[in-house]
Amino acid sequence: MPLYKTLLALITGLTLAISVQAQSYPNKVIKMIIPFPPGGATDIVGRIVAEALSKELGQPVVVENRSGGGGSVGTTAIAKAAPDGYTLGIATVGTHAANPACNPKGGYDAVQDFTPISNLARTPNVLTMFPGVAAKNYQELHAYLKKNPGKVRYASGGTCGVHHLTGALFTTLTGTELLHIPYRGSGPALTDVMSGHVELFFDSLPGSLAQIQSNRLRPIAVAWDKRLESLPNVPTYAELGLKPINDAVWYGLVAPAKTPDDIVKKLNAATLKVLAFPEVKERIVQSGSEPAGNTSAEFGAEIKAALERMKNIVKTQNITFDPTGS
Repeated sequence: MPLYKTLLALITGLTLAISVQAQSYPNKVIKMIIPFPPGGATDIVGRIVAEALSKELGQPVVVENRSGGGGSVGTTAIAKAAPDGYTLGIATVGTHAANPACNPKGGYDAVQDFTPISNLARTPNVLTMFPGVAAKNYQELHAYLKKNPGKVRYASGGTCGVHHLTGALFTTLTGTELLHIPYRGSGPALTDVMSGHVELFFDSLPGSLAQIQSNRLRPIAVAWDKRLESLPNVPTYAELGLKPINDAVWYGLVAPAKTPDDIVKKLNAATLKVLAFPEVKERIVQSGSEPAGNTSAEFGAEIKAALERMKNIVKTQNITFDPTGS
């Protein structure tokens, strides 16, 4: 057989194999890697979607929390997984914008190493405070920070994460000095703030809402386009003159790069379907987020835009990667 015919047969066979694979997908357990510990906003949204996708796809979608490095450990694992649709992951502004902007050598390329599936939810950021601090609102907090330069600590879900960068920008915009304390995710940080070991916490609302409602955390400001119905007395950053940090965050679904298009389309369709279920929408809203959902291309564009925005913050704030978080 001539060489060109042999190559044509191989290509045809490979195409058929991919097509058959996509048609039978999924036929086994799907793993969803969440690159942060249980209890934080990323984990909450991810588990809601994983449970719904399990029912829609007819196969279990099992969550695996793989934390560390401000989300880079789990995100690297997603990037290096086989592109067969059986390992998915949750992408955030932290993992796909803030972290790679701050630490370009973090082990993955936020754009080239992933196939976007869909945005899942958009979420307000919130600045909260341990209730024992002698301040009841932003104005009083600002005065307190001015009187105690370098003595007040703020927690984030990890070095080079979105909330680390938010805190750094906050100090510049407010003319204050804060000490950054990084954690292996928002869950552990939340525990220390509630106990008073750290005074301030930059977080996504779903991870802190229950503690705010139970008065274990005092909300100071939110990043959203308007005041939240759940926190009507809490001003937005924009209202306080801090518009550069008034951007919300998002949580999306991604697969490793080179995942077959047919599988991506099937996952996107299933994701959009479950996000429209009333019970899923209600759970996401109750957690403090707003359901999203878009095409693979649209979500990819969101990732690129967020990455450029974070690169600009890193450059203007002269932030460099420091694994100690100091």
